Amino acid sequence: MKRYLNIILSLLLAGGLALTSGAALAEPALTATSTVNINQAGADEIAEVLSGVGMARAEAIVADREQHGAYQSADELVRVKGIGPSTVEQNRGRIKVE
Repeated sequence: MKRYLNIILSLLLAGGLALTSGAALAEPALTATSTVNINQAGADEIAEVLSGVGMARAEAIVADREQHGAYQSADELVRVKGIGPSTVEQNRGRIKVE
């Protein structure tokens, strides 16, 4: 009887670990689909959502937006020093301008 109890407990533990692993895997997918409106967001939100864009570049995006007006497309981010076409492409699905 004790052996059956150990088997049942082992199966429950394994099932619980499998469920936990699945939940942990689902969370990064949610983060990867986050978007940011670069015409409205603050530097902290821009830095959090865009890959390869730290706080200094995010602040530069906000300053550029304030100086030159709203971005019409994601491609216009290249006018910010330190942001090139590859950074724009890497983040294209995360960038909104509306």
